[in-house]
Amino acid sequence: MADKQQLQVSGLELSKWRDAAISAAVSANVSITEVDWLLQEIAELDRLTLRTGSFKDRSEIQLKLPLQKLSTLWQRRLTESLPVQYITKVAPWRHFDIKVSHDVLIPRPETESLIDLAIAATADNLMMRQGHWADLGTGSGIIALGLADTFSDAKIHAVDFSAEALSMARLNADNCGLRNRIKFYQGSWWEPLDSLKGKFSGMVSNPPYIPTSTLPELQPEVFKHEPHLALDGGNDGLECIRHLVETSSDYLKPGGIWLIEMMMGQADRVMEMLRDRGSYSKIEIHSDLAGIERFALAYRS
Repeated sequence: MADKQQLQVSGLELSKWRDAAISAAVSANVSITEVDWLLQEIAELDRLTLRTGSFKDRSEIQLKLPLQKLSTLWQRRLTESLPVQYITKVAPWRHFDIKVSHDVLIPRPETESLIDLAIAATADNLMMRQGHWADLGTGSGIIALGLADTFSDAKIHAVDFSAEALSMARLNADNCGLRNRIKFYQGSWWEPLDSLKGKFSGMVSNPPYIPTSTLPELQPEVFKHEPHLALDGGNDGLECIRHLVETSSDYLKPGGIWLIEMMMGQADRVMEMLRDRGSYSKIEIHSDLAGIERFALAYRS
């Protein structure tokens, strides 16, 4: 662990580092906004202070990492496509600051829409906001946190196959003050929740949905650094979604909500699977802010 002296720099020293980092980002075709986002987290300087350069005159600025370590990690960002969120170990999502590691996916803004869709889907039946809700494949825990924060009377159950991901999800629940609202389980999809069959008001999931063969085509930030366990959806990308279609009707009560995120181009196939199962009604496809058909919503018949 670095001593206190290693974590202190002058404003002028940090300003020189920032200028060099911005220049290197331009050369590497990386967004220069990442430099200031990084410094907001590591040096706890606000956006306006960074933009105006008013921190230059400070005699002492406390960092969360030694400047040399920060330089090494920033170089990895430029040469190895290391996501800046894995440098800061935090990512914003809704109004939460989510802790992240290489064991979990970096939260995406589009996934926030799952919570908004769950709210809209229960608008005409407020009783469905109570009872049991499942976040299957919880990862960093963001969906469970969003549900617990929004549905204050619900019991939230978060499941993940990865013990490391569950540790991160528990940490996030602690940090967000929602640990007593969420129960965590290690296992595969619904399996740890067998004792609650037929009792769930809703299930929300962002499962792996990338076809195995196309994983190398993802952005290097994703393919090289994010956990493939949370990305790989099998040969057609629909292996996990197919399982959730087939099994969820046993766990949802009548009128219960089935809601997932999926990949561009999968909507028609997912809708077909839901229809063929015969256990779901009012099947809907919803687009993200970019107009991509990203979410599938259905109700247990």
